[in-house]
Amino acid sequence: MDYKDASLPISERVEDLLERMTAEEKIGQLIQPFGWKAYTRNDDGTIRITEEFKSQLMEGRIGSLYGTLRADPWTGVTLANGLSPREGAEAVNEIQRYAIEHSRLGIPILFGEECSHGHMAIGATVFPVPLTIGSTWNTELFQSMSRAVAAETRAQGGAATYSPVLDVVRDPRWGRTEETFGEDPYLVAEFAVAAVRGLQGESLDSHDSLLATLKHFAGYGASEGGRNGAPAHIGIRELHEVDLLPFRKAVEAGALSVMTAYNEIDGIPCTSNRYLLQDVLREEWGFDGFVITDCGAIHMLTSGHNTADSGEEAAAQALKAGVDMEMSGTMFQTYLHQALEQGRITEDDLSKAAGRVLELKFMLGLFDRPYADLTWAERIIGCKGHVALAYQAAAEGIVLLKNEENTLPLDPNVGTIAVIGPNAHAAYNQLGDYTSPQPPGQIVTVLEGIRSRLGNTADRRVLYAPGCRIQGDSREGFPHALECAAEADVIVMVLGGSSARDFGDGTIDLRTGASVVTGHTESDMECGEGIDRSTLTLMGVQLDLLQEVYRLGKPVVVVYINGRPITEPWIDEHIPAIVEAWYPGQEGGSAIADMLFGDVNPSGRLPLSIPKEVGQLPINYNARRTRGKRYLETDLEPRYPFGYGLSYTEFRYDSLKIEPAVIPIGGEATARISVTNTGARDGAEVVQLYVSDLAASVTRPEKALKGFQKVFLKAGETQEVTFTICNEQLELIGLDMKPVVEPGEFRIQVGPDSTSGEVANLRVEG
Repeated sequence: MDYKDASLPISERVEDLLERMTAEEKIGQLIQPFGWKAYTRNDDGTIRITEEFKSQLMEGRIGSLYGTLRADPWTGVTLANGLSPREGAEAVNEIQRYAIEHSRLGIPILFGEECSHGHMAIGATVFPVPLTIGSTWNTELFQSMSRAVAAETRAQGGAATYSPVLDVVRDPRWGRTEETFGEDPYLVAEFAVAAVRGLQGESLDSHDSLLATLKHFAGYGASEGGRNGAPAHIGIRELHEVDLLPFRKAVEAGALSVMTAYNEIDGIPCTSNRYLLQDVLREEWGFDGFVITDCGAIHMLTSGHNTADSGEEAAAQALKAGVDMEMSGTMFQTYLHQALEQGRITEDDLSKAAGRVLELKFMLGLFDRPYADLTWAERIIGCKGHVALAYQAAAEGIVLLKNEENTLPLDPNVGTIAVIGPNAHAAYNQLGDYTSPQPPGQIVTVLEGIRSRLGNTADRRVLYAPGCRIQGDSREGFPHALECAAEADVIVMVLGGSSARDFGDGTIDLRTGASVVTGHTESDMECGEGIDRSTLTLMGVQLDLLQEVYRLGKPVVVVYINGRPITEPWIDEHIPAIVEAWYPGQEGGSAIADMLFGDVNPSGRLPLSIPKEVGQLPINYNARRTRGKRYLETDLEPRYPFGYGLSYTEFRYDSLKIEPAVIPIGGEATARISVTNTGARDGAEVVQLYVSDLAASVTRPEKALKGFQKVFLKAGETQEVTFTICNEQLELIGLDMKPVVEPGEFRIQVGPDSTSGEVANLRVEG
């Protein structure tokens, strides 16, 4: 059979295979049921494929499986009944072998896995969430992290991942803010490119490469009121300049899979939006991969969006618009054949979609090397090198928001330290959504990090009390917390939120901090997918606890562990030191402790603006000049601006030069600036370049990020930092909806954040 001949071009192999396939087999390639339902686990760690899935595999009615190794409360896969890294690889191999050996054409299965911040399988490394990664402003580090994620996932047979998330956040009340890189399209685009390069590597058929899936296409981060999947009220120009930019850059970097978003734009659901999926993605950008829906999105066309009056019509709308695979739904499986018989679609439509899926399977090497290497899985998953990467990402993603009177770093000989708060010793609370069950000792909490940093003296010098939960009004833990605080010389309050699903790990005794296993665990989940909020304040009685501790008159440091910004004016005004860590992953406790004691000099910078109060939203820094001046009660300035973050040292910016100062359209200029570490500590600075178009044919943002570099400077060291300014930094979407650089004056700002820096002008002449 020609399609099995590895020496032939992939296009010929795909064409040959399609000619041999029936319509039902083509439909099968577009279907992706839940993988964890395909088998049951035996007591010895082996698996047994269910009879139902055996039948479907034999008949070629399944082309892909979703989340075969996914472990979390939704799947019901736990540490007790789940698969080890080696067992997971064996299970995937067994399913793959059955599909190849028992189906008519021997087409391999594409195993798709969730990898938002690490493979969502037992034993995998848990990295910080993307919002923490965005705070690192270090794309090289993220590319290395993505390589690690790809290696761990492919080692178990996973060949595709449903990341990166490229949504640009408008309203951080949205529960999926933690999954994003922030509010700026340029910043998101740079991380998008790093993700594609890291996940896909040099070649897709490598043993450590993974097919990246860009999501959610498009406008998902611009939802009405920050509500998940709500309509996006954005114009076509803003759509292209903001929401589509990261996707376009990722496609240019070689991305070959895209996931549609749940939302609608101007009345058209993204899952059936031909303009997005055909006109823009394929025709304008030249995308040559396949498109997959989000879970259950086609069903929403009949129940939610109501653009289809039947299952056949919904399936046809999606396929004709450009969808090639349905994730974990039943619409294609149930209705595509009837849609074909009714003439709503043609077999050529099926062949195009199936051909795109098959092409990627060939590119991934699944026809020629379909099985995972069990030894490689055991060796690479959760290895020391990946743990070190998780620590570095957490350390670089910590943002120091406030540090009055040099409260930080703490003196290791300070005396007694009270570590208080619901997130001080709650492992799952620092991991974020899309996380698998973790064995005891796998996650380093803040309490454990501080104890480890202080070594042998920790037992007598570190006191701990949870004080309260994330949610709820119970104050029964207050007395114990206040006792600990009263005995301490300094108090570290670890507050914030949680995206932890119910992993059945019990709860805690608020009076002692001891673990308590009960049959009715309480959930503190206030962030994550589908968990949107109307405010950004701390939940429960956390603020009350902090205020009572503060009244003791002791030095207090607040550490936030959370998935979206927190607005608490009292804390901003009264607490001398505030640290934002987001969800820092499995090594977060160590990274936070090292930062608190000065072993790590904080270099994280905010990837989104933090408002003073929720009524200011939206407050993204790159708003239009016509946004207005103020509210009656407050101005439009954020509490902490985009790009902001403090260090334990100081940096000075000098002598910004733009050379040449006048360029023609299509020309290039270089921005040069000297950055000096004027403090006594070595440190890293994120040098940021912003461009303002002073007059244009369409309204423009007041300023927009167009470049950044993270540079490490020793104490007293000066370094010249340069940026190239060309079409990419200067263009806009013109009146004809095409990219254009217009002649005129541009203001160039280079500095430490979006509100400050050196300024010079550049003139473009036509």
